[in-house]
Amino acid sequence: MSPLKLCVLISGTGTNLQALINARAAGRLCIDIVHVISNIADVSGLEKAHAAGLPCTVLDHDRLSRESFDEALALLMATGEPDLHVFAGFMRIVGDPVLQAHKGRMINLHPSLLPKYPGLNTYRRAIDAGDVVHGASMHFLTAELDGGPVISQVEIPLESGDDSERLQTRLAPQEHRLVVATIELFQRHKVECDEDRVLIDQSPLPAPLMLNRDGTLHVDRQLFQK
Repeated sequence: MSPLKLCVLISGTGTNLQALINARAAGRLCIDIVHVISNIADVSGLEKAHAAGLPCTVLDHDRLSRESFDEALALLMATGEPDLHVFAGFMRIVGDPVLQAHKGRMINLHPSLLPKYPGLNTYRRAIDAGDVVHGASMHFLTAELDGGPVISQVEIPLESGDDSERLQTRLAPQEHRLVVATIELFQRHKVECDEDRVLIDQSPLPAPLMLNRDGTLHVDRQLFQK
């Protein structure tokens, strides 16, 4: 099997990037991370990328207009001809140059059970709403903020002692598992974005795949027949 070529975009600690690096080293994922892009220079995620010997580029959004940033980012994302772009904590909204150049090949990790709580402060919003569960989603990136079709999700129960920081800390390991499992899904199946739907092996996915306790995503063929 040929490695799935990834471009990973980060803005911070790069813990999800590290999860992909670890899964590759363990033999679970057959991937080639051809490029890591950060919009911030001094982040520990870049240290993780350098330690793994990965090609890295910093594109500082403060030094460019929004249009120039998007145009430059669209070009950078083509470096190494990746099959898939993984937005893993990339804290910038991308515009038309990126969306058009890489349509259908971008997935984003978002810390909520979409369609709940697009945007920021998802942990606080879930707590304030009195939710009993929270979670994370992997979805195709489209022009609508956190509104692209959802591929997979993981959920955890809210606990009485949760504040935003504690909930974020508890969710983080599950996000790592979700990112790895979702990339594994792309290796095992043909996963496509068809407007507002996810297609798996050309069949519409009726609901997001939920992460199993063993850290896998199982495609139940019976779901497609309902």
